[in-house]
Amino acid sequence: MSWEDNVRRVVPYTPGEQPRIKNLIKLNTNECPYPPAPQVAEKLKSINYEDLRLYPDPQASALASAISGYYHVPMDQVFVGVGSDDVISMAFMAFFNSDRPILFPDVTYSFYDVWANLHGIPFERVPLDCDFKLVREGFLKENGGIIFPNPNAPTGIYEDISFVEDIVKNNPDVVVIVDEAYIDFGGKSALPLIDKYENLLIVQTFSKSRAMAGMRIGYAFGSKKLIGYLQDVKFSFNSYTMNRPSLEVGAAALQDDEYFKDVCGKIIKTRERVKGRLRELGFDFTDSMANFIFARHRTIPGKDIAGDLRLKGIIVRRWDADRISDYLRISIGTDEEMDKLLIALKEIVA
Repeated sequence: MSWEDNVRRVVPYTPGEQPRIKNLIKLNTNECPYPPAPQVAEKLKSINYEDLRLYPDPQASALASAISGYYHVPMDQVFVGVGSDDVISMAFMAFFNSDRPILFPDVTYSFYDVWANLHGIPFERVPLDCDFKLVREGFLKENGGIIFPNPNAPTGIYEDISFVEDIVKNNPDVVVIVDEAYIDFGGKSALPLIDKYENLLIVQTFSKSRAMAGMRIGYAFGSKKLIGYLQDVKFSFNSYTMNRPSLEVGAAALQDDEYFKDVCGKIIKTRERVKGRLRELGFDFTDSMANFIFARHRTIPGKDIAGDLRLKGIIVRRWDADRISDYLRISIGTDEEMDKLLIALKEIVA
């Protein structure tokens, strides 16, 4: 017997490429093209480096309090973690422990099956329809829990709150997680439903709309009981999951709501403008309500387009996967970056 016989073997998640290439237009990881709120810069200047010798507040009180105040949700219904990935992984550990499979879409965030395999959770992928929309009936079968993004990723399609409520209402015996990483770019959050359904967990992040992917801040809302169970898992895993600077600048980021809404508005405006131009260039795409567009050309394979764009110093995301291999997920950059993308695409498809 070898020590390797006892190794847990998993196929890891493949994150978006983070190349160190100068003058690259990076449209592959859905990062915000604009800087965080000015209060973040001011807070960074005032952080006392000597305090870094001390452990951070395990309760993350400053950040949790700021989130509580901004969203008007009691603090005991707020959970924070190291990015929404950390929050969701802990939720998998806390809530998905039956022998029944958890359910998530077949085209969705590709970390879900990784977490399921890592934590030994059975799962089933529920096929989207031919228009990449969630199918209600697919989530009404017996299951051990449900998770889906809204808007979905990589499709960008948003389902309205009545759809979300229907799924939650018809699955009262399991926890339903709605991953709202992109909710600030379109649609309405299902957050009001947490007061109606004890089994609903809403997860959001600072990585997209608040331009703080580098600080790794995620958070969740749920019933007091649900959040209590999640906290128990956190403190059984690592009491100090968030560092001091993230806690402080996270709280500061919530102070300028006008700036936040202005950034979201600019990204939405650019997204809608680019949709029109892509259509003229022969692309079809879903009606994305996120900070990216999920598009394919009517005649040219996605792999060829992605390769040609890279040669022109522009990277986008694509997957060699069933149903979506010809699609490109194009993050929304600044207007200048998107104009360069459109010029490059015009040359490629001409």
